[in-house]
Amino acid sequence: MRKPARLNALTGLRCFAAINIVFFHFSNPKWFGFLAPVVNAGYASVSFFILLSGYVMAYNYAAKARAGELDAVRFYEARFTRLYPIYLLSLILAWQVVPLEYGAHTRAMFWTGMVLSPLLLQGWIPSIATFLNTPAWTMSAESFYYLLFPWMAKWKRPDPEKLRPHLSKMFLIWMLGMVPGTLYIIFNPDGISHPDRWSWGPWLQALKYTPLPHLCSFIFGVMIASLDELIDRSSHLRLILGVFGFGATFTLLTFAAHLPYPILHDGLLMPFFGCIILGLAGNNWLATGFGWGPLVFIGESSYCLYLLHFNLWNMIHNSHILDRLHLARFDPWISYVLLIAMALCALHFVEKPCQRQLRKWIGVWR
Repeated sequence: MRKPARLNALTGLRCFAAINIVFFHFSNPKWFGFLAPVVNAGYASVSFFILLSGYVMAYNYAAKARAGELDAVRFYEARFTRLYPIYLLSLILAWQVVPLEYGAHTRAMFWTGMVLSPLLLQGWIPSIATFLNTPAWTMSAESFYYLLFPWMAKWKRPDPEKLRPHLSKMFLIWMLGMVPGTLYIIFNPDGISHPDRWSWGPWLQALKYTPLPHLCSFIFGVMIASLDELIDRSSHLRLILGVFGFGATFTLLTFAAHLPYPILHDGLLMPFFGCIILGLAGNNWLATGFGWGPLVFIGESSYCLYLLHFNLWNMIHNSHILDRLHLARFDPWISYVLLIAMALCALHFVEKPCQRQLRKWIGVWR
C-alpha cells in the first residue's frame, strides 16, 4: 500500500513541544511572559507526545492492518531500529548519574534499575521510573503501547454515516483516562493537600511515570486517526477544530493552578490535543504556519531532543565548558541552542545511520 503523506505541521508542532519540555525542566516559567502557564505545565507536552504517537502509528499502519498487510514482527523491528539507538545513547550519557543513583537507592533497587533500564522496563517500578535519565520513563510506556498496537490497528474503521458510536467510544476512553487521577484526588494516598508539579509521593510517582495511567492517551490518539480518515484535508472543520484546540488548551493551562493537577497531568487535555492534531493534519493556514521549514527541520529531531536533553544539560554544566569559554553570561539561552544543535547531530549522525545499519543486519539475519 502507498505510504501516507507526510504531515509537516505536526512535525513542526513537535518542535515546540520538545523545546517546551526543555524549558519546563531548565528554566523559570516567569521568563516567558504570557506563555508562562504553558512552560510551567510542560508535563502536558509529554502527554501530547503520547497521544500523538498513537495517532501517528495508526495514521501510518492502520490501513495496512485492516487489510491484513501489517506484519507484527516487522513492525516491532521497525520501532526498535528507530528508537533504540538514541535511547542507548541516552543511557551512555548517563554515566555521571550512576554514582548519584547508587546513593539514592537501596543496593537491590539500584541493580534492578541497572538491569531494567536497558530493557525499557524501568518505568513499571515507580521508584526507579526516572532511573539514569528522567524523561526515559516514557520509553517503558511507548514500548508497551507498541506491543499492543498491532491489535489496536485492526479496529474497524468507523462508519462515516454513523459516527456517534465512535465518538461515544472516544468519550469513554477520555473518561477512563481521568479515572487514575480522579481516584488519586479522592483517596489522596500520599497525604498531599494540593499536589502540583513539585509534589512527590510514591503513588503520585506511579500516576505520573508508569505506563498504565497513560494508556488511554495512546488509545485516544489511535481513535483520532480513525476519525481523521473521514474528514477531508481541505475541510474548514479542521481549521475550526485546530483553533479551538489551541485556544482551549491555552485557557486550561492558564488556569492550571486552580485545576486538579492529577487529572490535568494527562487525561483532561485529550480531546483538545485531538482537535489540534485534526486541525494540523489538514490543508489550512494553521497547518501552513506550523509546517514552516525550520520548524519541521528541528521537529524531526524532537525525539532526540526530548530523550537526550536532560543528560546533555548535566554534561554541559558539569563540565563547566561555558565558563572556560567565557560564555556563561549567555546561559541558559546558549545551552538551549546547544541542546538543539546536539539533538540535530544525534539525529543525522547516530539515529539515522544506526537505523539503516540495524535494518541491514536484520535483513541479513532474516
